[in-house]
Amino acid sequence: MAKKTIMRPAELEHTPANCHAREMLARVGDKWSVYVIHVLGDAGTLRFNELRSRVNGISQRMLTVTLRGMERDGLVTRTVYPEVPPRVEYALTRLGRTLRQLVRGLVEWSGAHLTEVDAARAAYDARNRRLAKSAPLGRPAPLLRARPSRVAG
Repeated sequence: MAKKTIMRPAELEHTPANCHAREMLARVGDKWSVYVIHVLGDAGTLRFNELRSRVNGISQRMLTVTLRGMERDGLVTRTVYPEVPPRVEYALTRLGRTLRQLVRGLVEWSGAHLTEVDAARAAYDARNRRLAKSAPLGRPAPLLRARPSRVAG
């Protein structure tokens, strides 16, 4: 049987021209980067610990990694002041502020559609509970079946 060829949009094909675009999509699609952009967009300039306290759930290491990547991509500036102890501040660059406009739109969309998302989740959960309850005794429901463990050998 011949293998079916899947056509992808040209912008999703891996080429030298769009390689960096894929990297930027990965950066923008990163959970923490979007959050940091949103927080810095609202607050302006923040010190590391101020930023960490406003980004709920992020570890110190993950915030450091995220900020380094964003600084490398030109989205964030890092300013070190020669004081004792050293003071370091972060802010969005001009480029980062253009991305902030898009992030603001995502945040607004999320807020505007929370009710619809909650309703969809409740309907999904209700459908899947029915499937779990209708499974024969001794056999797990199809969606809840555990993956077989692999034995080293």
